[in-house]
Order: sequence, then C-alpha cells, then structure tokens
Amino acid sequence: MNAYKTRREKIYDWMAEEDIALVMFEDVEGRRDPAVRWLTGQPGDALLFLSAADRESLLVPWDVNMANLYADADAVAPYNDFGRMAMQALANAAKRFHIKLRSRIEIPAATPHPLFFNYQRDADAYELVCRNDGIAEEVARRRAVKDAEELSVYKTLAFITNDIIARLERNVTDGTLKTESDAALFIEAEARKQGCEGASFETLAAGPSRSFGIHAFPAYTSAPFAGKGLSILDFGLKYQGYSSDVTMTFVQDAAPQQETLLFLMKEAYDLALSMVKPGVSARDIAIAVDDFYGENGKTLPHGLGHGVGLEIHEAPFLRSKSENPWILQSGMIFTIEPGLYDPALGGCRFENDVLVTEITESGAGVEELTHTRIVRM
Repeated sequence: MNAYKTRREKIYDWMAEEDIALVMFEDVEGRRDPAVRWLTGQPGDALLFLSAADRESLLVPWDVNMANLYADADAVAPYNDFGRMAMQALANAAKRFHIKLRSRIEIPAATPHPLFFNYQRDADAYELVCRNDGIAEEVARRRAVKDAEELSVYKTLAFITNDIIARLERNVTDGTLKTESDAALFIEAEARKQGCEGASFETLAAGPSRSFGIHAFPAYTSAPFAGKGLSILDFGLKYQGYSSDVTMTFVQDAAPQQETLLFLMKEAYDLALSMVKPGVSARDIAIAVDDFYGENGKTLPHGLGHGVGLEIHEAPFLRSKSENPWILQSGMIFTIEPGLYDPALGGCRFENDVLVTEITESGAGVEELTHTRIVRM
C-alpha cells in the first residue's frame, strides 16, 4: 500500500468514528487546501471525495492530464463533467458512492457562509456538516507528524538546502553575488537545477540598511548585500511539494552593540534547541526564549517557529500564546528562528528546520535537518 492509500485509510477510520459518510476536500483558488495533495499527490486545483463505507476516493481535477500523471485515487472525473460546479460534483459523488439519505456529509470548514446555504439548499436530502474541529483539523493534526515517505522527502530537501547554503556562503564571501537580487535569483536558479519546484516563498534578502525589518519590503532589491553591518537572507526550497525554511545572517565589521544582538540570538536558538524532544510543550519552549530575551532587555517580535510541510507555515507552532496546544511528537518538523531587530543597528535571525526524534540512549530527541550559518565576511 502506498503512502497516499495509507493516509486515506486512516481518514476512513476517523470518518467511521465520527459517523461521516462522505467528506469533500476543496483545493481551489481562494480556498487552498494541501490535504488534496497529501491524500492523492495531485499538485493542482481539484476536489476530492472520500467515502467511508466504500473506503474509496474520487478525485475531480481541473487538469485531468496532470491528475493522470501525478495523482493516486480510486477514480478520476474531470471537473468539466460537472459544469465546473462543486455542488454538481458533490451530488455525483453522493450518487456514485450510494450515500444513504440523511447521512452526514462533511464539506470544508473554509466554506463561506453564503455558499454553505447554497450547499444546504441543493443537498437537503443529507445532513451537511461544516465545522472547525472536523475533518480539516484531523488532517492538520496528522500532517503535523511526518510519515516515512515524507521524512524521506525531507532528507533530500535538506541535502539540497544545505548545499545551497554552502554555495551562498562561498559566492557572497568571494563577491560573486553582490546584490540582494543576485542572492535571491541565485537561490531560485539553483533550486530548479537540483530538481526543486522552486523557492517555497519569495526570498527575503535585506542588506544592512534594510535588515531591521522582520520581513523586508520589498523582499529584495538591487541594493548591495552583505556590506558593513548585518544582512539577512531568509529563503526556502520546495521539493515534491514540501518546503524548507532557513535564514542566514551575514556580518561585516559589526559594532559591539551588533555583536551583542548576534550573541543573544544564537544563545536563544541554542536554548530552544536544547529543549526539543517528544512530550515537551511547544509553548513552553517559546516562553523560555521570551523569558531569556526579557532578562536581557530584548523582545522576540514574532513566533519562535512553525511547522513546515506542504505549507510553509503549518502545525506545530512554537508560540507563547495561551491557546497553543501543541505537544511535540517524534516526526514533527518545524523551524526554530529567534531574531532581533533594531532600526539603528539592523537585524539578525538564525533559522533551521529541525526534526523531533525518538529519545535514545545518547539522549537525542532532535535532529537539525538544515545547517544555516552566521557568515562573517
């Protein structure tokens, strides 16, 4: 059984427990849902229906040619067959799977309220379910813990990311890459040369005059990069749908106050990394870093980290907010990215992707997948 079928089997089990006969996933413009790709491999716009009783799937893609090439589903029906109307596709799926009248059909939690009423009107023979803590949350919880297939992808993705990190250090240091745009475009080109789908988000390259921003705007310019002071290069790659996310800081002739920022930032990173292991509260790690910065008169103005996967920001989240429920489990992959930013001194950030691992006799509970740098020019 391949990874997609294995994932769907777990969802069928959940549907049976929840008394849900049919679920619908929707990955379309304005309502993106990576669950469709996670469950089938389909990389583009599509609807996906899963039947609990039949334990079968129906994929309704916009581009059936891409579906035939990439997707794993029990049946594929072009969206055009249903007049490009989700409601007609839903009605067809209910008929195809012989869904009994008054059965519970769950539609996406992201469905707009007016559209939900249209579904309710046109599918009044069934009990429609549209809720926050439903199928979307269940898939998000499962996606937060990467399976063997995903971990294999991440090993390759990390290897490529680390190679580009090393190339960036060499090429910026020797003057081959002189400007913010040089660095950003180099990443895009190298990523595609090495089999990636491209960058996982728009590269943020900020020289000393712009590094004070958490996310520089514009993301990069033709201005010089890695000059005197602090420069930030925040980038990620996308490989087989999965994202990496790292940040390098480049330093040249740093003033004492800038060295203090660098020291505290790296100390905060090491503190967070030392706490990562299964069973630890993600919130507790974020609180520890907030407390460390507070004791030194500094503030972390953003979350400490976030999960990476088919989305660049997904569960689990390393945040100190009281509503953060995440407990670390083996198989979770997330960033640790403390940063400090000052309008006069500039900014610095140190970010890696880390994997939670089982605790062994050596005490390991974490593996740094990426190996970013504080590059001194």
